[in-house]
Amino acid sequence: MAHHQPPNFAFQRDEQRSDESPSSDNTLGAHAVDRHQEDRGRQLEPENSSDTEEKGGHDGPPQPVGFLDKRLKTVRLQVFALWARTTLILSVFILTVLSLYWAVLFHVEQNTSSLTVFVVDFDGRVPPFTGATPLVGPMITQTTEMMLSASDPHLGYETMDPAAFDNDPLLVRQAVFDWKAYAAIIVMPNATAMLQQAVDQANTTYDPLGACQVVYVEARDETTYLNYILPQLSALETQMTSKFGQMSTGMVLQNTSIPRENLQRVPQALNPAIGFSQFNLRPFRPAVMTPAVTIGLIYLIILSFFSFSFYLPIHMKFVSTEGHPPLKFPLFIVWRWTATIVAYFFLSLSYSLISLAFQIPFANHSAPTTAVANNPEPYGKGTFVVNHPLIARQAMLNGKFPQVYWAINYVGMIALGLACENVAMVIGQPWTAMWLIFWVITNVSTSFYSLDLAPKFYYWVSTVPEFLICPNPKPKNNRI
Repeated sequence: MAHHQPPNFAFQRDEQRSDESPSSDNTLGAHAVDRHQEDRGRQLEPENSSDTEEKGGHDGPPQPVGFLDKRLKTVRLQVFALWARTTLILSVFILTVLSLYWAVLFHVEQNTSSLTVFVVDFDGRVPPFTGATPLVGPMITQTTEMMLSASDPHLGYETMDPAAFDNDPLLVRQAVFDWKAYAAIIVMPNATAMLQQAVDQANTTYDPLGACQVVYVEARDETTYLNYILPQLSALETQMTSKFGQMSTGMVLQNTSIPRENLQRVPQALNPAIGFSQFNLRPFRPAVMTPAVTIGLIYLIILSFFSFSFYLPIHMKFVSTEGHPPLKFPLFIVWRWTATIVAYFFLSLSYSLISLAFQIPFANHSAPTTAVANNPEPYGKGTFVVNHPLIARQAMLNGKFPQVYWAINYVGMIALGLACENVAMVIGQPWTAMWLIFWVITNVSTSFYSLDLAPKFYYWVSTVPEFLICPNPKPKNNRI
């Protein structure tokens, strides 16, 4: 039986070890490198940990430092430069733009003569009163013409020929109503004749207030009337009444043919002899109307401006790329304008309803243009919503308050808001805030004050939206 010898596994292990030796050497080398890096990391760990502590750690925010810390030197210089530049820009802006508001009243005293007042003398010029020698009319016209040469601020009195009004005092009222003059002093045709008749015949029914009339439309510009026109007219009436009373009394007392009993029965024919009846064709009332034509319009500008920021996130969804392609830019602009105009339709309605809620009258009956009337409405209940430029203009002649209220607010909001929309898209933040201030001042300074009293510089701002919402007549050319 043959003896079987076991295989030599040692040779095979040696051969296998020799085959694996290159990879084993590489593995050992890699381990050695890793150990070397770990050892080096341990050696550097204290230095890195101290830097980390100074910087606030890898995960946490940097630790706050003092204002004079040397690491903030560059930032401090940048902040100082930006602060100085911003302050300079705001200072220049304040000096230039806010000056527009102050300057609108800078020449009021010099330009008071631009407030035209017609002086129309019908005394003794209209039948059947042409026989008497006029006394009242000439005295009044002479007094107003003398005031034009005075150095003190005075109204712009213009002596008008009665023939320019077809010898009809009512046509003078119509001229005032049509804004051809701020007021008119009318000497009635029978002024002297009625006074002489009262003295000669002891007419106890004689009323001195029937001799002259003062006609004006307060609702045209209540601020200008109350501050500049009415006080001067009142002073003029007092002066002329006193002057004529003295002249008339002396003439009557010198006339011995007049019985003294007549003078005792009609003392008003001696003093004051004449007077002035006031005819305010369109009073400015009720008082709650004031916000609708003044400060409320500032809020209309602000609402038009800030609606931009409310609608912007909605519009931007069209240009975002979240799950859909962006809208073409021209179509995006068209959408913004269209959406804004439609939104203003409802926003202006809400604004207008406030005035309706506080019982500003919108449904009164119409009235003749030459008669005194409080808030006449030529279009009845349709006054609140009528929308036609010619109708709007004619309706405004009934007073300063816009009679076609919602329509004018809507059109005005479009004009105010689209300007803000366009400027905001071009200049962006924070410059839009400066635009808002400029937009408010240019609109307010020309709409709340009479341009006849403003310097000529302000003629260009007659194109701003609120000037058209609260229209003023074209200023005269003799302004400073």
